[in-house]
Amino acid sequence: MPNFPRTLLAALCLAAAGLNTPAQTPAPKQAKKSPAKTATATAAEVDPLAEIRRTTAISLVNSLADEARDFTSPVLRARVQARAADVLWESDRERALSLFRRAWDAAEAADDEQERREEEEKRRQEAERGYFAIRRGPNLRSEVVRLAAKRDRALGEEFLARMDEAAKEKLEREESALKNAERKPADAARSDPHEAPPAARQRLALARQLLQDGDAERALQFADPALTTTTMEAIEFLSRLRPHTPKAADERFAALVARAAQDPSSDANTVSLLSSYLFTPSMYITFQGTGANSNHFDSTLVAPPDAAPALRAAFFSSAAAILLRPTPPPDQDRTTTGRAGTYLVIARLLPLFEQHSPERAAALRQKLASLVPDTPEDARDPRRNSALTRGLVPEDTSRDRVQEALERLKTAKDSAERDAVYSDAVFNAVSRDDDSRAAELIDKIEDQDLRRQLRNFLDFQTLDEAVRRRKDVQEILRLARSGELTSVQRAWALTEAARLLAKAEPGRAIEVLDEAAAEARKIDAAAPERVRALIAVATQHAVLDRARMWELMSEIVKAANAAADFTGEDAYILVSLRTKFSSNTRSTSVESFNLASLFEASAREDLDRAVDLARGLKNEHPRAAATLAIARAVLRKPDGPARRADAR
Repeated sequence: MPNFPRTLLAALCLAAAGLNTPAQTPAPKQAKKSPAKTATATAAEVDPLAEIRRTTAISLVNSLADEARDFTSPVLRARVQARAADVLWESDRERALSLFRRAWDAAEAADDEQERREEEEKRRQEAERGYFAIRRGPNLRSEVVRLAAKRDRALGEEFLARMDEAAKEKLEREESALKNAERKPADAARSDPHEAPPAARQRLALARQLLQDGDAERALQFADPALTTTTMEAIEFLSRLRPHTPKAADERFAALVARAAQDPSSDANTVSLLSSYLFTPSMYITFQGTGANSNHFDSTLVAPPDAAPALRAAFFSSAAAILLRPTPPPDQDRTTTGRAGTYLVIARLLPLFEQHSPERAAALRQKLASLVPDTPEDARDPRRNSALTRGLVPEDTSRDRVQEALERLKTAKDSAERDAVYSDAVFNAVSRDDDSRAAELIDKIEDQDLRRQLRNFLDFQTLDEAVRRRKDVQEILRLARSGELTSVQRAWALTEAARLLAKAEPGRAIEVLDEAAAEARKIDAAAPERVRALIAVATQHAVLDRARMWELMSEIVKAANAAADFTGEDAYILVSLRTKFSSNTRSTSVESFNLASLFEASAREDLDRAVDLARGLKNEHPRAAATLAIARAVLRKPDGPARRADAR
């Protein structure tokens, strides 16, 4: 990156020189100022160096965006140019538009290359072991669309159209490959009509992201064209929208209900998905024969207690009309559920009809009875088929799931199988808040490494609960000092305890941060976790002791340069539990690990110093994250994020 002059120091020198002007020099007569000019002058007087800082920030971003074209990482090339465009939007819209288009081109190239590599890896794994398991990389075009759409609706629509065209071309290639392999398209798995087609799925994914960013109005603008049929993605979006704008969400749900009643292709799964909006917004269940597909989303979504009676009535009217349609003969049944699946949907929803629409319950019970011969007894038994009540009926707390798990010890063949049984029993004990029983069961596990993993998994789960929900400083400190935790987990626990102590006991908070820093320095010098832990300590010192923050930032730069895998955006803690029979990994987001937040805070205090530190970062990822954070801190308007452009 090019060297920048110390603009602020130079400006201060000029200001000081101005103070040495001879006192006897008569002041020129001031012309009367207009109100607009007076306001501008007043703003300049409040912060005479604001324009200099803005110029510096804009220059930083422009230089980074140009440098990004030669970054070694294809992902970073696209991301940095898109984020630079977002930062520059309010200052230089023409340049920002150019960068968005450059970012799109880079994202297309990166996504295509990533898809090619994933396909090669898929074929390699299938050839070697008959199946494949690959981790998908980021969808960079979606990331660019998200940022562009927040700023300019027309640009977002343009990019969405190009994504749709690319999806159609991919589908044509796949169909061509099927024909060349002398397979009929019907041989491929039939697509689920309750899954949104690619273009609608992309549009709704963008709308969800805009909603998450707090822009419900723009989210609706992009979502509306995809809210014409009942799909899982459409219901999920409306469920997420409702806490923000209940009226808009309910109106669109009512329209879906009305269309479903008129659509001859609607079936029991359509009804099941529609019911989720009113009764289980965080869970969606569909049936195929006797098999149930359950999808879980944001657990914070709750059934709307204030749904209008007319809306509920409309749902039950349409639902009954669909469920009571004549049952086609088995050889002519084209529903997604089949006859058994239709039985299961009716059985699942019948208690809701009895409660909210009892006048329709009798006809549904009659229809249910007619489908009994098509549905196996096990599938009809709620005790054996939890899908019949899941999300609608509270779990039976009288069941001793710990003992049920331990019953499997009778058939365990070796110590590994016994340890797996004890692991399941431990989790069941924890779910019932029976910590003493969980500890007793852990001690029965023979594999020492598994015992350690299990204690770590459960201790971190308890720590996370103490930090995020209970805010219990004493419990956090107890776990940090005596729990089965890794060094990065201990450091995070201590920094969170310091955060909670900062206001009432700042001296004690600083002592706890010293513990956290010592724990961070135990981590291997080349490990990204060391950098993250130091960032968490510095983040808390930004409030408690700014001098210590600056000292730690110099150490963070050195640690980041030593950790080749550190990106500056990997703000999370991973906790893993692996047995012979299963693998369980949990990723927990940790905001205080965020390098960008730390550089934003430092730039607001001393821009030149923050720029020098960012320039000292050798690796592309953290340097880009730090530089963009500095620019955002300077260019962001005082009342929050930069205002988005009006829709065009």
